[in-house]
Amino acid sequence: MTDGDQRVQVFVASRNAKKIAEMQRLLEQHVPDIQVLGLDDVAPYDEPAETEPTFEGNALIKVRAGVAATGLPSIADDSGLCVDALNGMPGVLSARWAGTAKDDAANNDLLLQQLEDVPDERRGAHFTCAVAFGYPVGAGGISEHVVHGEMRGRVIRELRGDGGFGYDVLFVADDTVAGGDCHTSAELDPDAKDAISHRGKALRAIAPVVADVLTGL
Repeated sequence: MTDGDQRVQVFVASRNAKKIAEMQRLLEQHVPDIQVLGLDDVAPYDEPAETEPTFEGNALIKVRAGVAATGLPSIADDSGLCVDALNGMPGVLSARWAGTAKDDAANNDLLLQQLEDVPDERRGAHFTCAVAFGYPVGAGGISEHVVHGEMRGRVIRELRGDGGFGYDVLFVADDTVAGGDCHTSAELDPDAKDAISHRGKALRAIAPVVADVLTGL
């Protein structure tokens, strides 16, 4: 569970460097000596298809595969943007809304096209995130925990900002408007985004569980 520097290791089933950095930043507030490893830091394994109709289901698919492949306590999340005017879509299809490839630019372009005629007052949306944490127990067993986080806001009409990833460049959270600005998630500094984001809320909820488990291993 630890490397040569005695850091506690946890595996995150992702290759998204920004997402891994975000999880490292949030989790180390509770486990200062934690080292978050991504898919590129472990031996390759067959990644399961995200076939479940819910964020929780897909997060659990990924975390079970991670524990089985690495033997490490593992975290996986599934998150997406749910747009009111699109009946909650893209939802679990957010990462591949414009096709099978995880192409942020194509996804954002398609979403803007679909909402082109939707008036500003009907462009409400929310980001949602399910974070699953699993770790080996007994002979081949696994203990699992799942938490959720949500960030409400709206989809704007142009791309703004160069931080974050995915639909961050199109999304203005209600919390930023209430605070007196209209920054997109991609325009927020990391600490400000972590404080209000769906993933930040979910990770803050799961972090004490992770800390309790890791300190006891």
